[in-house]
Amino acid sequence: MRPVTLWGVYHANGGLVGELTYVIGKLRGTAHCGLCDITHSVRMKPEWKTLEASLDIPFKLVHLNEQPPRLAALTRGSTPCVVGDSEEGLSVLLGPEDLEACSGSVDRFSERLEEALEAAR
Repeated sequence: MRPVTLWGVYHANGGLVGELTYVIGKLRGTAHCGLCDITHSVRMKPEWKTLEASLDIPFKLVHLNEQPPRLAALTRGSTPCVVGDSEEGLSVLLGPEDLEACSGSVDRFSERLEEALEAAR
């Protein structure tokens, strides 16, 4: 069943401490998030905003510590990821390897997402 909401879950905590921890880890080479690379450079990528606006499904981006409990239960140990929320429940559409394969490209991400949504129908 086609999702009514999409969740993008970063592999990092939100908030000032979480963001700083991620940035320091990224600079040291000890932290990485394929979804962060897709949505951000220094700021949110304009291409990401364009993609998000073009979707007919709401896309919510959340950090690990911002997830609703039922989403956190599904994604534990499997982030970053994109999850579809449909009447049938939650399902992972794109996992960490899928996002990493996008190499930070919004266009590649868009293609993979469309493929995953087609498969979910």
